[in-house]
Amino acid sequence: MASAPSPMSVQPGRIRTLKEGSGRSDGKAGAGPVVYWMFRDQRLRDNWALIHAVHQANKANVPVAVVFNLFDQFLGAKSRHLGFMLRGLRQLYHQMGHTLQIPFFLIRGEAEETIPKFLIECGASLLVTDFSPLREVRRCKTLICERVSDLVTVQEVDAHNVVPLWVASDKLEYSARTIRGKINKRLSEYLVDFPNIELEPPTRKWDITENPSIDWDDLIADVLRRGAEVPEVNWCEPGEIAAMEVLMGSKNGFLTKRLKNYSLDRNNPCKPTALSGLSPYLHFGQISSQRCALEARKLRTSHPQAIDAFLEELIVRRELADNFCFYEPHYDSLQGAWEWARKTLLDHATDKREHIYTREQLEKAQTADPLWNASQMEMVYYGKMHGFMRMYWAKKILEWTRGPEEALEISIYLNDKYEIDGRDPNGYVGCMWSICGVHDQGWRERSIFGKIRYMNYAGCKRKFDVDRYIAYVNKLVAELRKRKAENLLSKKEKLIRCCDPED
Repeated sequence: MASAPSPMSVQPGRIRTLKEGSGRSDGKAGAGPVVYWMFRDQRLRDNWALIHAVHQANKANVPVAVVFNLFDQFLGAKSRHLGFMLRGLRQLYHQMGHTLQIPFFLIRGEAEETIPKFLIECGASLLVTDFSPLREVRRCKTLICERVSDLVTVQEVDAHNVVPLWVASDKLEYSARTIRGKINKRLSEYLVDFPNIELEPPTRKWDITENPSIDWDDLIADVLRRGAEVPEVNWCEPGEIAAMEVLMGSKNGFLTKRLKNYSLDRNNPCKPTALSGLSPYLHFGQISSQRCALEARKLRTSHPQAIDAFLEELIVRRELADNFCFYEPHYDSLQGAWEWARKTLLDHATDKREHIYTREQLEKAQTADPLWNASQMEMVYYGKMHGFMRMYWAKKILEWTRGPEEALEISIYLNDKYEIDGRDPNGYVGCMWSICGVHDQGWRERSIFGKIRYMNYAGCKRKFDVDRYIAYVNKLVAELRKRKAENLLSKKEKLIRCCDPED
């Protein structure tokens, strides 16, 4: 296996230059500060983008800063998502200031306006950004490149995928089968350990000696108030420290305590603890998929089937989702389906449905199918539907709506609103696989589905104990409702005491 990069360096293939700046206008060596615009990879440890930013700053003997832009609205994110993200960022803010003495700036607004303004104010010469395949982020980067000074270079680092997306493939891949070999071919080059960034902090400090002041409590309270429609969940603690605990903690870590039966039990909704529990942390970049893969690979000798299944999901499937969203501009619409799938869905779009439900009925789990209702309630209250149930859930929406376009729109709306890891390539591809046959093949033709893979209640009963799963969700929801009522009562009592003049 190839050795790790030299201290503080990043493989060139992991970096793309989006805009080449001309450097200082006076032609002298050196330049303004390096700014790392963090958004998808929200961590201090194992972050190639941060490593690259610090390395470039030290080479030029200039300071470096991290800036995070908080969008007022991003694809419908609510308290559940923004609360988790901000609590993780608060931890990162303190760690960064203490460990590396790198200032962390949090700004609000539209990034295409705020980022160029920040670069002008600090006289930056290099902007380093995270990679994301999503349309909104790519459009934003294009506008930033147009608006920043010609002196500024803009570089994008894929710190999210193990094998950088553009290295793994330069085209839209048809399936996991077609991309798997390409990824595996480059793993020895890219699945390497990280240099320890603590060994080489920035040599030049920012003008300020302390982190910019951020009122995190007020900011989080404001976000929770605005997005209260979808409240936070308490089963996953945010931040890098918690993420590493979930991966390999001594009490209940996935690799240390729950790995053994992963390959057998991960598709059984009645055994939710068989799953890794890492998806919220991977989505917000609070842990590196590369770190997860490195630690998992150490255990392959003792648990080969479990590790192989985990690495397939962690690397191949996740990177396939990024590939689809990057190379297919219509990654969330019927236009993005393969031609055979689009044709068969449109051929059967007017087929008679036994049930037609509105978005509101589906959102409130008001269907005749108790299994589907349970999966919807699990997502609404718990914030995480079991992966197997997500497939069944989306396919039934196709069966119960007026056509594939409406089914896809509703499934993405609900997924992004309630799943804590919503607004993610994995979520879009999951809906597209279930409803539009993306990364799948044609099956026996039938009503409504055409040649799209079919799933039904009877098939679920053959795979797992349906009644047990429904009972599990009902108990879970009842406990969460009770806890919510107790919290509301407690807040009301505190308010009464606060306003009582006799108290």
